[in-house]
Amino acid sequence: MKPTEVHSMADDQLVQHIDEARKNAFGLKFQHATGQLENTAGLRSAKRDVARALTVARQRGIDVERELRRQRDE
Repeated sequence: MKPTEVHSMADDQLVQHIDEARKNAFGLKFQHATGQLENTAGLRSAKRDVARALTVARQRGIDVERELRRQRDE
């Protein structure tokens, strides 16, 4: 995802994107560990996507972990 797309997201969308990006990165790591991942460049881009979104969240002062727990409890 491009940086401009991440910056233009609303706060709740950003938190959802971080959750999905983390799940995606975990799946890619698991595939890499089991030897099923063919495109290893996707792992790097997934990590960068998570980092980019977390950076934007920190700049906005969003506590991502607390927001994710709150959304899961609802």
